[in-house]
Amino acid sequence: MSKYELNSAEERYQPGSGDLVLANKLEIIDAAEMDALESGLLLMLYEQLFISQQPPATLSFEHIREWHRKWLGNVYDWAGKLRNANLAKDGFQFAAADRIPLLIAGFEKQYLSRFTELNTLSRAELAGFLAECHVEFILIHPFREGNGRLSRLLFDVLAVQAGVGVLDYSLWDEHKAFYFKAIQAGVSGNFAPMIRLVSDILPD
Repeated sequence: MSKYELNSAEERYQPGSGDLVLANKLEIIDAAEMDALESGLLLMLYEQLFISQQPPATLSFEHIREWHRKWLGNVYDWAGKLRNANLAKDGFQFAAADRIPLLIAGFEKQYLSRFTELNTLSRAELAGFLAECHVEFILIHPFREGNGRLSRLLFDVLAVQAGVGVLDYSLWDEHKAFYFKAIQAGVSGNFAPMIRLVSDILPD
């Protein structure tokens, strides 16, 4: 389907959902039901990545696409595919859809290519790396849905590689306003607020 077609699958809502649930293969119309399903499927993906499988030797964006497809592939037609729609949240505009491939290439080069050296970084260096990587991924927002949760999965894969293990993000959830401001600050290259949030959840 053309990326310029307004009625693309990723922009449609499920009939009967009151524009609260995206069009899906299961014809779910209740937002709470969809949230519960997505959460359960994400837990299964976590178990697969951190318990059943060996961690990847290297990391590329194709791994992230595959995670998204495995997570939501039975729910949405566009799972694992880069978004074609421009997205905004609370008036904040994410990267334009037509810039995503170029931004991903830069993201791979600047962050994912350093995957194998993460276990050599000091705690302060790791906090800075993880903070910048997280902000950049959120700003790119490569997929139609699930970017926030997938960003935490990526964060955990990086943290495990660095030797600190899967992290607890409840502090971020308790301070959502500060978290959102930290993301916004990253647009201008100010990563200090996000580094503070990352440092607060990294084990000593």
